[in-house]
Amino acid sequence: MIEPTGRVVMISGASRGIGLAIARVLHAKGYSVSVGARNVAALEQALTDRAGARLVCARYEAGDRASHQAWLEQTLNAFGRLDALVNNAGTSNTFSIEAGEEADLDALWTINVKGPLFLTRICLPHLKAAGSGRIINVASLSGKRVRNDNIAYSMTKHAVLALTHGTRRIGWDYGVRATALCPGFVATDLTADVTKVSQAEMIDPLDLAELAATAIALPNTAAIAEMLVNCRLEDTL
Repeated sequence: MIEPTGRVVMISGASRGIGLAIARVLHAKGYSVSVGARNVAALEQALTDRAGARLVCARYEAGDRASHQAWLEQTLNAFGRLDALVNNAGTSNTFSIEAGEEADLDALWTINVKGPLFLTRICLPHLKAAGSGRIINVASLSGKRVRNDNIAYSMTKHAVLALTHGTRRIGWDYGVRATALCPGFVATDLTADVTKVSQAEMIDPLDLAELAATAIALPNTAAIAEMLVNCRLEDTL
């Protein structure tokens, strides 16, 4: 296992849900954590009990490339290095094959695909330099199969799987390992309106955070390409 002492992780979309859980778990394990989201005040409020030298809260807007670079520079200025990136920020809507405005489709591609892609691009040189860089892309089981009409969301999560495998390929010789974390229903505010599965039956975000922490901590010789995590039995997986 790679010791967390001195290791630095950037996590997008960390003001709530899965991202917040990952930030909390990694910080508790001794990592220095740099979190990004559109609302910096919300980040600071959510992590007020973690405030200190091992926490940086920064603005990250998926569609604003300048915010990507500014966040990376803020992280490097604070900690001097980067060892892992967690692309967690994402969203969903009801755009389907038969209905939905193009703007809704574009919004999902901007947040769910372009955001992680371009953030990976600027972080990759630093992750290569680390020799054991890690990237966790929070995808979805919707990136492995299609089970509802929300086709735009599923398309973007399939794209995140492609991004993960592409990153593994070009980063491998430099010690960079990329993992796609693919959960089913997770008990967050994004699934508050789901009726087919109760929140009590859904995956706990803290359990997903532990899996992300495991993938980050594993040595270069024990890489995990995909983690499929479900709260119910599916015959398609």
